[in-house]
Formats: sequence, C-alpha cells, structure tokens
Amino acid sequence: MPRRLPTSAELRVWRDFIETVEALRGVVAGRLQSETGLSPGDYTVLLALSEAPGTRLRPSDLAVTIGWERSRLSHHLGRMERRGLIRREGFSGDSRGAFVVLEQAGSAAFHAATVPHLTVVRELFVEALTPDQLAAVAQISAALRDKIPDH
Repeated sequence: MPRRLPTSAELRVWRDFIETVEALRGVVAGRLQSETGLSPGDYTVLLALSEAPGTRLRPSDLAVTIGWERSRLSHHLGRMERRGLIRREGFSGDSRGAFVVLEQAGSAAFHAATVPHLTVVRELFVEALTPDQLAAVAQISAALRDKIPDH
C-alpha cells in the first residue's frame, strides 16, 4: 500500500491546531509566571506531587507522571529545591531509593497559583467554546491520544 501524505487542506488544519495550542500555552504560561511566580514546569511538578500519596514520588515515577525525560526533570528539580518548593530525600549517591517530596512552601505556592491558573484556563479555553464544542474537544483529544504509541 503506498504511503499517503496529508493533503494541503489537512496540513492547514494541522498547522492551525498546533499554532493555536502553542499560542494558548504561551499566554497561559505568561500569566501563570507573572501572576504567581511559578513556571508551567513548576506548576506541573507541584500538581503531580500534591496528588501523590504522601506528597512524594520517586523521580522516575514523577518523570513518567508528567511526561518528562529524567535529565530535564533532574535539572528542574534542582532549581525548585533551591527555591524551597521541594526536597529530595534519600540521595546518598543512589537515586533508586530517592524521593521527591513536596515542601510546605511548594504546597502553599501551588495552592496560591491554582485560582489564577484555573481562571485563565476558563477565560481562554472554556469560555471560548460552547458546551458541544467542549465535548467535541474531549472526543478529539481521546482519539488523538489513542493513536499515540506507548501512551
């Protein structure tokens, strides 16, 4: 079977989708940073830890949970640790027994950022769509996710 490439019209839809998502992410990230002092990466890590049992995860589990490579996560955790948002426990040269733990300052920063973050999500995403469009986005997201290998 010959390989079929996207048509010009399909590529226009693809580019519009990608460019719109990136523009939304940029605005949400900028507002999060300016209103709360947290980067989207900070918020992602803090969210995962706040939902984890005991507000702690092994670095490998945290990386899988948020979909980051371990090296990216390690560098980001170092910056967050220096700011007192998280701490790493059990790092005696062997990270297999280590945990990333949500600190009180991290929990407070996450909770303080939640309302501003959710406000911009409502303003730029939820309010831009009708209930039927939101349902369609949910269906489209599920269909796309189902096509992603190993997801």
